[in-house]
Amino acid sequence: GSILGSACSEGELYEAIINGRPEREIVRIANFYDYLEIQPVGNNDYLIRSPKSPIQNIEDLRDINRKIIKLGKELNKPVCATCDVHFLNPEDEIYRRIIMAGLKFKDADEQPPLYLHTTDWMLEEFSYLGEEKAKEVVIDNTNRIADMIEYISPVRPDKAPPVIENSDRTLRDICHAKAKELYGENLPKQVEERLNKELDSIISNG
Repeated sequence: GSILGSACSEGELYEAIINGRPEREIVRIANFYDYLEIQPVGNNDYLIRSPKSPIQNIEDLRDINRKIIKLGKELNKPVCATCDVHFLNPEDEIYRRIIMAGLKFKDADEQPPLYLHTTDWMLEEFSYLGEEKAKEVVIDNTNRIADMIEYISPVRPDKAPPVIENSDRTLRDICHAKAKELYGENLPKQVEERLNKELDSIISNG
């Protein structure tokens, strides 16, 4: 019941490509997933700054995306351009910066653009693939995966109130008894009308 994507630069497929693993191993890893993912180069430009990384420039990052697209074509796997969203708006990076600084990350102040991008932004980002391929990875394949996903709700769609035997009658009895204690046996008209209105509303809505 799961649909598995290959994830970001921290995923095993991306790491295998960066580390120059044998082609046979890369194909085996890619073949495990239901769809392959590529991200904007800004997401992974930290690899350019890393002395341990073989990535030298932006074009190297684009080449990895091209490699993943090639694998998708060979293995008949859809390739989706994803944002790897960690926060909603660009200015929200401050929250991630604070968390990373607290965790002693040395590059906490160099936040990648992990905010939610618009479709137009993503099409422009992947324009180096050509207009047709950019549309395929940004729009067509992402919708294809979304259409494969069953709609589920983490909570029941109805109110699901607890079922307690005779609770509606008990509630009415308690409230009327209290009202009579406060206002006497013959309740004023306004009190009785308001009490019944409230009880009817509460009980009829579970």
